[in-house]
Amino acid sequence: MTYTALKHLMSDKTITFIGGGNMARSLVNGIIQDNNAVRLRVADPDETQLDAIRQNWAAVETFTDNRAAIIDADVVILAVKPQLMQHVIEAIQDLTQQYKPLCISIAAGVTEQKLSTWLGTEMPIVRCMPNTPALVQSGATGLFANDYVSKDQCNLAESILRAVGITLWLEKESLLDAVTALSGSGPAYFFLVMEAMQAAAEKMGIEPADAQLLTLQTAFGAAKLALESADQPAQLRKNVTSKGGTTEAALATLMDGGLVELFDQALHAAEQRAKELAK
Repeated sequence: MTYTALKHLMSDKTITFIGGGNMARSLVNGIIQDNNAVRLRVADPDETQLDAIRQNWAAVETFTDNRAAIIDADVVILAVKPQLMQHVIEAIQDLTQQYKPLCISIAAGVTEQKLSTWLGTEMPIVRCMPNTPALVQSGATGLFANDYVSKDQCNLAESILRAVGITLWLEKESLLDAVTALSGSGPAYFFLVMEAMQAAAEKMGIEPADAQLLTLQTAFGAAKLALESADQPAQLRKNVTSKGGTTEAALATLMDGGLVELFDQALHAAEQRAKELAK
């Protein structure tokens, strides 16, 4: 389905967010920029969180009562911390059973089985793993739907998450752990590389502000080139690596240090931790 068609699916829908933190606000912002016809609600017991919503998006309804916010909702987005999820859901279970909204969870480590137990029988549930670049509409989100999610609801979930970046449907829920390791935690890996590059540049005498600017623009340019090029990253690396040149010298040092093996170990460690949290 085209992006325009996906956007149309949100028209006249009521979407309720349970939790008004950073990820919820990024989704609210993306949805509003995409589709002004949607009705948005945010519920949070913290008035400070709700004030941030009111100041930026006056049309969004705000609630301190989760139950009031989900009445007649087409979609309920569960945007609370994993350790609070059971308590929050069990307090609204009778209403989710009554209205049967599409429930979208963005909480890491809370399985579909647990969500189904807390929400009640035959609930349409989508688990997803967005990442922090969603805050600037450049996110990457993996999604998994249970058997009660209709095709239209799948498209609706995709339209919501595509408001803040790209989406990818997964056939198996277990793959969300790998997505968590790759794109969920991934921004931190790149930030660490940026930190290291900037620090090295400063040691070579470049002013901190200049080192930061050059590092960030280089990272942005490399990512943009990779996105827009028909070549794979491996080929792009080869294209910039001249025989006997400076890039070759730097890459040889990184390879000798076991960089590729370290990334493999790091992602597997993140995946394993995701599995442990799910238990």
